[in-house]
Amino acid sequence: MIEARQLTKKFDTKTALDGISFSIGAGSLFGLVGSNGAGKSTFLRTLAGVYAPDGGEVLVDGLAPFENSAVKSKLFFISDYPYFIPQATLTDMADFYARVYPNWSKKRFEELCKLFPIGSKDRIVNMSKGMQRQAALICALASQPSYLLLDEIFDGLDPVMRQLLKRIVSSEVAERGMTVIIASHNLRELEDFCDHIGLFHKGGVIFERDLDELKLGINKVQAVFKPMPDMSAFAPLDIVKTEMRGSLVNLVVRGRKEEILARINSMNPIFSEVLPLTLEEVFISEMEVAGYDLDNILK
Repeated sequence: MIEARQLTKKFDTKTALDGISFSIGAGSLFGLVGSNGAGKSTFLRTLAGVYAPDGGEVLVDGLAPFENSAVKSKLFFISDYPYFIPQATLTDMADFYARVYPNWSKKRFEELCKLFPIGSKDRIVNMSKGMQRQAALICALASQPSYLLLDEIFDGLDPVMRQLLKRIVSSEVAERGMTVIIASHNLRELEDFCDHIGLFHKGGVIFERDLDELKLGINKVQAVFKPMPDMSAFAPLDIVKTEMRGSLVNLVVRGRKEEILARINSMNPIFSEVLPLTLEEVFISEMEVAGYDLDNILK
């Protein structure tokens, strides 16, 4: 389990993490989302023990990771610019990590090398950005960590490799109970992958929730009316957001789908339907209710 308790990290006069508190359960696929500069990468580096907190604490299974080799042996962190030993090949990196990680599996390494189309004897520095990420992933998964920390890991991967990554990581979570934390500014990329989501903004955590719980009880409704009923007819609905374009009404409504549709149909629309919300639409609705300017948070 991971716990952040009033965690603060500063760089000169800039506060990158401003007293954040939340927890991540074991076996989670946790997505950290937010704009550039929101604090996602700083949180991952602090969790990985790269940075020491300036206030509060972050704990992995009850222990602080900074300067703690026993905790770090449970973690594997792939930054947005993965580090490799200069001039090293994938085989060289495998030899290095085999000495660092107690759960290193040569068998798993060889299996992963067959799945990802990169040469194990080629110098990593000469590889493309996407291939370097694949090399880092092979090393990470062969190390068999309890906690896998990924920062913008999809950047540079083609669609086929993205789906392969999701399949392999999901399998590791299901089979070994590995906890995965992945930072991204792309909500759509995480929607079908993560089971929990945390939204960072300006060094703080606006909220973190179970993804299914977040989507439960909020619906998007489209209806066409001729003539348009008086707006008071919509009053019984718990409306989060309303948009009107001529005879078309778009609503984001809290409540049970069946009850919402029954109320809309009682107004005799020409057409009506309830649609599933994307993760981005759910966040926008939730954040607008909370009074945040989404144009400056999710871009």
